[in-house]
Amino acid sequence: MTDFTTVSGVDQLHVSTHPLVREKVTRLRDETTPPKIFRELIAEIATLLLYEATADLPTDEREIRTPLAPYTGARLKDKVGLIPVLRAGIGMVEAALELMPEAQVWHIGLFRDERTLRPISYYNKLPSSATVQVCLVLDPMLATGGSATETVDILKKWGAKRIKYVGIIAAPEGVRALSSAHPDVPIHVAALDERLNEKGYIVPGLGDAGDRQFGTG
Repeated sequence: MTDFTTVSGVDQLHVSTHPLVREKVTRLRDETTPPKIFRELIAEIATLLLYEATADLPTDEREIRTPLAPYTGARLKDKVGLIPVLRAGIGMVEAALELMPEAQVWHIGLFRDERTLRPISYYNKLPSSATVQVCLVLDPMLATGGSATETVDILKKWGAKRIKYVGIIAAPEGVRALSSAHPDVPIHVAALDERLNEKGYIVPGLGDAGDRQFGTG
């Protein structure tokens, strides 16, 4: 299969071309990969993607002393919020916290109506107003784009000013939907696949990311 890296008319899409990402995504797709290894791969890929997605976060100077001399270093300037979309996004949270241990974590629960393919919200634990400057939406699969678009809608109404989407596999339809609704939101994924099938699943994809993480398929 040809690897895709762009969607016509979308400027905010970033598809990783790193060899480690591509190798791990191949193992993730394999239908014989058991849940334990699948979860580990989700975390490993998330770490690599988040490293790329956070490359432009602003920093402040920080004065410290090493054992030998004073040193002027850097600390993150903005507070970061992690917003995993339940339930599949849970597998990406620990990797993000390893990189940004001071990040806040807020959960949003959405499920897709299998008849209409529209997202239905069932859980939202955001506080009354925004407490962070940067929000990272964590969701492995960008299929129809409905859940991602709804999540960003919720975050903007909450008061979030800067939002990035970090996923693993995307379909062109989902990329177009999210970018059309929120052209200011960068989209960082490990792979851009061919299409959606008639049931709204990404092809070739990897199946249901939640079921494969938690052994419920």
